[in-house]
Amino acid sequence: MELEIWVIALLCSAYFAAGFIDSIAGGGGLISVPAFLLTGTPPEVVLGTNKLASCCGMATALRNYARSGLVVWRAAWVGVPVVLVGAALGAKALLFFDSEAVGKIIVALLPLGILATFMPKKDQGKHQDITPRGLYVHLPIICLILGFYEGFFGPGAGSFFILAQHFILRFGLLQASATTKLLNLGAGLSAVVVLMWHGKVLYLLALPLAAANICGNYMGSKLAIRIGAAFVRRLLSVSLSLLFISLIWKFWIGK
Repeated sequence: MELEIWVIALLCSAYFAAGFIDSIAGGGGLISVPAFLLTGTPPEVVLGTNKLASCCGMATALRNYARSGLVVWRAAWVGVPVVLVGAALGAKALLFFDSEAVGKIIVALLPLGILATFMPKKDQGKHQDITPRGLYVHLPIICLILGFYEGFFGPGAGSFFILAQHFILRFGLLQASATTKLLNLGAGLSAVVVLMWHGKVLYLLALPLAAANICGNYMGSKLAIRIGAAFVRRLLSVSLSLLFISLIWKFWIGK
């Protein structure tokens, strides 16, 4: 399908904002996916193209976290193979629904992603080393469930990963955030491969969206200290409210 230049420009702005917000407060996908849906693009294509573009932004963030030494590699190497499987299953499950049903499911899941993103995240103590039970029992279960969620939908998955690692595995928030980038990227790439195989990705559109998302991530990380996450969350709440109302009208009421 073809989109007009001004629509692509608006989408690039949304993806820049999504990357900017994601790097500071999380929840960027809650901006990019609804904005993309409003163009009339089939929802499963929106998710496929969005995952390809957002993976580029996640890779940029992961690079910075890896350099910081905060990634818990022991957990990451156990979790990544599981999220690959979970996300592939989620992406395959998505393909069983028609476009109209996918649109309604996305609108229904958005509040769940919003809840995860805005849930308070405060350190409950110092980072603790992962136990064998946590590494080989709890972590695979977390990664399978959240990997499926990432493959099927996506927005809010990063926040769920952080919360699960922090409260269940007792990671510090910084370590949980850093390790999440690798798990989330693995899940995103796995889902992208499945959706690419089934022709659900607009490659030419994904390129400018990815560039905009990377720029947003870069700018957001530079300005995070000066602006602060609380201010960005307030902006995000206003944007989400407008987008959510528009999507309810498009997929549930305005038929």
